[in-house]
Amino acid sequence: MSLPPWRSLITRALHKNRSLVYSRYLQLATVRENGFPANRTVVFRGFLEDTNQLKFITDIRSEKAEQIVKQPAAEICWYFPNTREQFRITGKLTLVTANSHHNLQPARIKMWQELSDAARLQFVWPDSGKARVTTPEAFTPPAPDTIQPVENFCLLLLEPTKVDHLELRGEPQNRWVYYYNENQEWLTEAINP
Repeated sequence: MSLPPWRSLITRALHKNRSLVYSRYLQLATVRENGFPANRTVVFRGFLEDTNQLKFITDIRSEKAEQIVKQPAAEICWYFPNTREQFRITGKLTLVTANSHHNLQPARIKMWQELSDAARLQFVWPDSGKARVTTPEAFTPPAPDTIQPVENFCLLLLEPTKVDHLELRGEPQNRWVYYYNENQEWLTEAINP
């Protein structure tokens, strides 16, 4: 697989911003059933092996998961402060649940195994977005298995179809758009900032 030109730009931005722990945080927007956007911060977990798909995690019980099932279109917005760069990546999401995408189960399991104990523990907390559970032990459950993911753990993949890269440094600023066309090729166009 040949890497599209935007991949090296993201790799470089991650490297130059590595001193900032939050450089792996980005905003993910999905579409609610009523057509309004839903935006939240997620953590970039790398690229799925031998693909250009960006990896994230989520809980099947989340509103995000419900939205993705009904409408997989999404966009992320990722800002790197040290290099003053913004990437907006549009594409389709794939929700890899315990009972779907059998070919991606090894990636789902591997992702679970790579999580910190604290991150895994959140998947056995009470349902997100529901009325607050007041019993303290609800948020201090026994640690889940570190090898086999819990049922509600999902791997979330974003398959990019368009990447909009803006460099805020320079006069004038620089901006490029990368499109994935019907011939399965990435095309690059310099555009006005």
